[in-house]
Amino acid sequence: MAGHSKFKNIMHRKGAQDKKRAGVFNKHAREITVAAKLGGIDPDMNPRLRTAISAARAVNMPNDRIKRAVDVASPDNDDGTIYEEIRYEGYGPGGVAIIIQALTDNRNRTVADVRMLFSKNGGTLGETNSVAFMFDRVGEIVFPIEKGDADTMFEGAVEAGAENVESDDEGHFIYCAVEDYGDVLDALEKQFGTPSKSGLIWRPKIMGPVELEQAQTNMKLIDALEDLDDVQSIATNMDMSDEVAAQLDAE
Repeated sequence: MAGHSKFKNIMHRKGAQDKKRAGVFNKHAREITVAAKLGGIDPDMNPRLRTAISAARAVNMPNDRIKRAVDVASPDNDDGTIYEEIRYEGYGPGGVAIIIQALTDNRNRTVADVRMLFSKNGGTLGETNSVAFMFDRVGEIVFPIEKGDADTMFEGAVEAGAENVESDDEGHFIYCAVEDYGDVLDALEKQFGTPSKSGLIWRPKIMGPVELEQAQTNMKLIDALEDLDDVQSIATNMDMSDEVAAQLDAE
């Protein structure tokens, strides 16, 4: 897909920044609790919970914090909080498409916060499905480059039921249908061990090229949105050159 490596570059940059955020453990804890409530507290039987725990460990979330998040979903410990999964869609500066996944116990508060940040940072919050057509909802499973060469990973992914594999110097990116995600994840873990990253994502299929100023203003909006406790993940179709990405990294 044209521009995909550039998309990965900026998302990689964002991922590194996210690890430093004070509220990152709270976001992971919320996802773990919701996953456990929906699919049970046994990660071996619950792919979403297994993925949530793996993601939490990737940012060095302590094991006791992970356990507490799982325990909240137990019938004996349930605190009664009900989280709702909500998707918001809109446009950032320069027409960049943005999809936000949130887990909230108060949708009125969350939509007001999201709308305010779009307006304050030069974007526009849209209606549901206003930008989703520019993305595919897919499962993504990422392995580090040392797990195998491109041919080995491709063969293993096809055997597991994946739809596409992209390998570069950053790693192996494996994509599958949402309904196949759990089975593909299980099969790949048996072959290659625990992935460095996995989950359901919005993968852009229509890219939005930006210059430095537009990239800067969009990143400011994304930073502000990610600071909201209710926001779990953000996807964009922002496409920038390596030179623009390097200038952002240097800031």
